Amino acid sequence: MDWLLDPEAWIALVTLTVLEIVLGIDNVVFISILSGKLPAERRARARRVGLALAMFMRIGLLMALGWIARLTAPFVTVLGNEISGRDLILLGGGLFLLAKATYEIHHKLEDAPASLAAGTGASFSSVIAQILVLDIVFSLDSVITAVGMAQHLGVMITAVVLAVLFMMAFAGPIGDFVERHPTVKMLALSFLLLIGMALVADGLDQHIPKGYIYFAMGFSIFVEFLNLRAGARRAESQPGHRGGAKTATAG
Repeated sequence: MDWLLDPEAWIALVTLTVLEIVLGIDNVVFISILSGKLPAERRARARRVGLALAMFMRIGLLMALGWIARLTAPFVTVLGNEISGRDLILLGGGLFLLAKATYEIHHKLEDAPASLAAGTGASFSSVIAQILVLDIVFSLDSVITAVGMAQHLGVMITAVVLAVLFMMAFAGPIGDFVERHPTVKMLALSFLLLIGMALVADGLDQHIPKGYIYFAMGFSIFVEFLNLRAGARRAESQPGHRGGAKTATAG
């Protein structure tokens, strides 16, 4: 615990916590979309279990730094490309994200039966299993970032715990907001396609700077925010709106 007296360690802790939160946003969105397939009374529990699994998985991987180091070492060469264990995990996770997001988009656009739309189309265990698969991918990326940014194991674990607690606090509002706005949910699924493609590219040693990805996501969110504001103002201007009805009565 000597790092508690080291100012540089505290700077690393703050920086790494912020990075872990940013890296975990896509995980929160994915968990929110998957938990939305459950009945309303079970969604909060699914979100908590999913994020708790992510936290324990990241801590476990941090404690197995030797195994992580071996994962990044190439063990096979295919068509001149060196493939490591990390590459295989990123490829598998990216393909899973692409397939899952495509299925969900198809499901929304094709107007699935009302029973599925009402949140009765998936079991709790199947949702948790799918969350666990993606937790492995997102945790690996997060842990590799942590190892590269901090020298003390205590700093890494503390940053992961703080980031997950922050995400637990805001996972509910994020999930509810996504569920209330179908266009936002479609945008979130599009983000998952983007992230999945970036994971596949990274697994093939074609690294896409995350700054480009985050800029595209941030700009899309800004445009969607403007659309939501415009829609709300149009609704307020309708004659049947409560505010309009009160004004008409007063006049």
